[in-house]
Amino acid sequence: MVLIVGLGNPEEDYSGTRHNMGFDTVNKLAKQFNIEINKKKFKGLYGTGIIENKKVIILKPQTYMNLSGESIKEVIDFYKISYEDIIVIYDDIDIDLGTVKIRKTGGAGTHNGMKSVVENIGTTKFTKIRIGIGAPEDKSDLINYVIGYIPENEKIILDESTTIAKNAIIEILKNGVDIAMNKFN
Repeated sequence: MVLIVGLGNPEEDYSGTRHNMGFDTVNKLAKQFNIEINKKKFKGLYGTGIIENKKVIILKPQTYMNLSGESIKEVIDFYKISYEDIIVIYDDIDIDLGTVKIRKTGGAGTHNGMKSVVENIGTTKFTKIRIGIGAPEDKSDLINYVIGYIPENEKIILDESTTIAKNAIIEILKNGVDIAMNKFN
């Protein structure tokens, strides 16, 4: 079983913000494979299905970004999921707008949601798909940047990025992380 997690914030106010790239990606994946993300448990919303002949759980933690790891830990413990069968998708200000990067291991960087994930599950050895959102010119305005208004031209780029990230997940499930990294990085 593979756990696919999109990071984001649960309220409608955050929908369509840079910080919800993970949610946007898994929503597209779920739609393509007719998986309903409507079960409430594990401090999250989740759905199960089959993608590329693999049983998957698609999870959207509902804890708010900075506590995402709590939800993920509950799913891992309940289903006894191994770390190499975890894929986490999230926004990253340290990557250029629109760039998608896949990593098999590595730290959380500056992302508080990922810091929570690493802290709660106790490892960095799981697959990460980072969607570049760029950084604000004024670093002191970071919160408004990640949860605020996105100009239309950036929305188009980010929408394309979440589609690329969705396709990267499918490639990982079909052919493995290494091949997906060669194809998408």
